[in-house]
Amino acid sequence: MTKRNEIDALRNLSGDIWNVAVDEYAKGYLKRRDLLKYAALIGLTGFAASQGLGFSRARAAVAGGTVRVGLGQPTKAIDPVTVTDPASIGVLSQVGEYLILDDPKDGLQPKLALSWEADETAKRWTFKLRPGVKFHDGRTVTAKDVVASFERLVDPNSGSSALSAYKGILSKGGAKIVDDETVAFDLDQSNSNFPFYVSSDVYNAVILPADYAGDFEKNFNGTGPFKLESFRPKQGASFVRNPDYWGDKALPDRVEIKFFDDEQAQVVALQAGQLDVIPSTTRLELAIEGNPNFKLLSVQASSHDAVHLRTDQAPFTDKRVRRALALTLDREAIVKGLLKGRAIAGNDTPFAPIFPSADPSVPQRKQDIAEAKRLLAEAGVPNGFEVTLTTERAYDIPDYAVIIQNFAKKAGIDVKLNVLPQDAYYGSATFGSSPWLDSNLGITDFGHRGTPDIFLNATLKSDGAWNAAHFKNADYDALLVEYGKARDLQAQRIAAGKIQALLLDETPEIISYFSQYSRISSAKVEGVRFTAISHLLLDRVSFVQA
Repeated sequence: MTKRNEIDALRNLSGDIWNVAVDEYAKGYLKRRDLLKYAALIGLTGFAASQGLGFSRARAAVAGGTVRVGLGQPTKAIDPVTVTDPASIGVLSQVGEYLILDDPKDGLQPKLALSWEADETAKRWTFKLRPGVKFHDGRTVTAKDVVASFERLVDPNSGSSALSAYKGILSKGGAKIVDDETVAFDLDQSNSNFPFYVSSDVYNAVILPADYAGDFEKNFNGTGPFKLESFRPKQGASFVRNPDYWGDKALPDRVEIKFFDDEQAQVVALQAGQLDVIPSTTRLELAIEGNPNFKLLSVQASSHDAVHLRTDQAPFTDKRVRRALALTLDREAIVKGLLKGRAIAGNDTPFAPIFPSADPSVPQRKQDIAEAKRLLAEAGVPNGFEVTLTTERAYDIPDYAVIIQNFAKKAGIDVKLNVLPQDAYYGSATFGSSPWLDSNLGITDFGHRGTPDIFLNATLKSDGAWNAAHFKNADYDALLVEYGKARDLQAQRIAAGKIQALLLDETPEIISYFSQYSRISSAKVEGVRFTAISHLLLDRVSFVQA
C-alpha cells in the first residue's frame, strides 16, 4: 500500500478528531506508533490491535514451570484500594486487572473494557465491558462491580490512595450503570485523557466485586490470569494458573513470590539460581553487569525526581531565584553520571518527551552559571544564599541531592542536606505534618504515568494534593482546563506549549530527568513484562531451552 493510500484508509476509520492526528502523521509530525497509541486513547481499539500492537510471545521456550520472584516487603496489608508500594503492586499484578492496561510499549490495551468513547465535550465517557469475565470466586463481572470499584476509590471516607489522582476529575456519583455490560463516567470537567484514569496508571483501579469488604488478603479475589495458592505475611505468596481466565491462559504453572527486607539479598538469591526476576537498582545492576546469565530489562518512563521550591517562602518567593537554581544543573551530566545514560533530560515540567502531547518546540533549559549569577544579583542576593534541601533516603535520591549541592555552589548557593528515612520524609502526607509537603526545598520521587495529567493537577494546581511547591497561579489553573478540553493532539500540544512556557518562567519545580524503569531477570526466562509503575506481568513467561 502506498503512503497516500494508507492515509486515505486511515481517514475512513473515524471522525474529525482522529483525522487531525492522521494529518500530523501524514506530515511527519507524529510517528506511526504514537498514532496507534492515539487510536487506542480515543477508542479505536480494534484498529490498534490489527496493527500488531500488544505483547510478543516468547520464542524457542518451554511453557509450564514456576516463575520465582523477589520483591521488597509490602509496607502494610495488601489492599487494592489503599496500596502504594511497589511490592504490593507486583503481587496485585498476578490476580487483579483494570479496565485498560497502559502498556509502556504499545499504549492503552483493552482488558476488562472492550472499547470506550467520549461525547463531544469529553466530559462523559462510555465503556463497553468484556462479557463473561469471572472473578476467581466464580461470579461474573458486571457494570455493578465496575461502578462500585470506582465509587469506592473516589469516596473520601474509604481511605483510597487514588483520591489525589481523581480530585477535580471524578467525584462520587460520577460512575453510572448504563446496562450490565456498559458503564458511563460523568466527569467533573472535560478530560480528553480520561481512559488513562481507569487504566493501570491508577494502580488502585483494580476491578473488585461490588460487595468487597476490604479483606483482600483472605482470598486475593480478582479476575487475573493467576489465582491465590497461599499467602504468608512478611514471607511471600504463591499463585497458580487460573483455568477460567477470559483470555489466553497463563504459560507458567505457578508464580512464587518471596519478600525481602534487603535488596542485596535479592541479587544474591538471583545469582544462586533461587530467583528468576527481581527489581533493579543502580547498585544491583553493577552486581550483574557483564554477566551473560542475567538480563537488564528496561522501558523508558515518565518517572522523575521532582525538586520543589516553596514559592511562598523566602528565598524562593522570587522566580528569578528559582530559575537561578535550575540553571546551575548540568542535565546531560546527571543523565550520564548518576543514571548511567538510562534516562532522558527533563525541562522542568512534567511533560516528558515520551508524551505525544508535549510541545517539542519549547527550548530545553541548559546549565548557565553566568545567567544564574546574573539573576541572583538582580534578585538582590548577588552573593547567593543558604538553604536546606530536605529529602528521602531512597533510590538514587541522596546522590542526586549531593549533585544539586555541588552544582549550586558554582553560583554561590549553599545547600545544606537533610536526608530523612522515607517514612519520616512523607510523614502523614498532609500539609502541616509532612516534611515532603512543608519543606522549603525538597526532592520527591514520582512514578510513571502514561499521561502528564496527574502530575499537572496533583503537584502544581493551586489546590493540588501533592503541591509541595505551594504554587498558586490562576493562569496555570486556567491552562489546565484548556488542556483538558483539547480534543485532538494538535490542540493538546498548543495548550501544552503554553503550560511548558509558563512553568519554565515560574519554575516551581526542577525536573532535570525522566528515568527508565528496569527489572533484572535470569537469562533462562523469556517474556517478563512490566510497567514502569511496578506492575509485574508474568502470564507470558516461559523458560528457554538449553
